[in-house]
Amino acid sequence: MSLALPARGLLFDSDGVLVDSDASVLASWSRWARAYSLDPDEVAATVHGRRSADTVRLLIPSDLRAEALTAIDAFELEDAAQVTAIPGAAELLTSLPHGSWTVVTSATRALAVARLEAAGLPVPSVLVTADDVTDGKPHPEGYLSAAAALGIPIEHTVVLEDSTSGVEAARRAGTGAVVGVSERALPTDADVVVPDLRSLRWSGGGLLAAGDRLRPVTASAPAHGR
Repeated sequence: MSLALPARGLLFDSDGVLVDSDASVLASWSRWARAYSLDPDEVAATVHGRRSADTVRLLIPSDLRAEALTAIDAFELEDAAQVTAIPGAAELLTSLPHGSWTVVTSATRALAVARLEAAGLPVPSVLVTADDVTDGKPHPEGYLSAAAALGIPIEHTVVLEDSTSGVEAARRAGTGAVVGVSERALPTDADVVVPDLRSLRWSGGGLLAAGDRLRPVTASAPAHGR
């Protein structure tokens, strides 16, 4: 079973798509939650696909937000060494033409780079992070900025995402197609969902999803982690 997705460029989310940061995220946000007398499980359920600043704004009174944001940014950088690559990520990225891909992430620039480097993955020349946008996902700003920076019309790109907010951002931006990665993406309206990046390869004219690991969107699963 295979599916061809024509594209001139690929726009990747990072956490859950290129890197497995779940353990790192859980450790950091649990430590942070306890420091602010919050329930770690409830906090962990809110952070996936969202900028740290947006989570802090949601959970912390205004007079403590600056301090709380500094704290979680420090915790996440400290825990970045735990991050590993999603299976198939290195192989797919190294097969792509120069200037044909980028990362659009809700992490800060420092954290995004730290996680990619910890996972042994290349850092793209174009990198759109929480520091570079006014509005985070599900707002389309990040994906529109990334396509513009690559010089590729957004409709000629394919986005790879794992979160509901990320898929919504990609759809609102007008991307040509969305590939969901992992069971976390099953509740979304991604065009196809794969367990990891081993099912994907660059064909020259776009992305080819092939093999018996390929799963179309036919089920639902609860979102979890970040």
